[in-house]
Amino acid sequence: MSWIAMKRASFSRIPWFCLLFFSLGFTLVSQAPGPKPLARPLDCPGGDCPLLRGVPQTAGMRSGFVRLKPGATVGWHTTGQNEESLVILHGQGEALIDGREKQSFEAPAFLYIPPNTRHNVSNSGKDMLEYVYVVAPAAKR
Repeated sequence: MSWIAMKRASFSRIPWFCLLFFSLGFTLVSQAPGPKPLARPLDCPGGDCPLLRGVPQTAGMRSGFVRLKPGATVGWHTTGQNEESLVILHGQGEALIDGREKQSFEAPAFLYIPPNTRHNVSNSGKDMLEYVYVVAPAAKR
């Protein structure tokens, strides 16, 4: 049997519905919407207002705008395998990081929190504390 005849014989054994399913699936995946550029106002009446919610809106990053009243905290939490950065826009506060001394900050400021780090943010000032957080997957080592 020639090479061409063997190819035709093996191709004819594949059910037509498998080929159809594969071609439709490939078409749908290739047309799936990906992350798109975005601009939005930092409008948040209070608390934590999401800006980016992760996939499929982004490639994996999440973000939000936080407004804390004087004396308020966001509560102890961790971002798991993700790293987090905070951009302090207004006010003053403290970053409470498990096992470390508290870090005081005042706007404008930037904070970085490594993956797997339990932490809390508190407003230690007399004005509203406002910041944007960005949580992104950490690179595998």
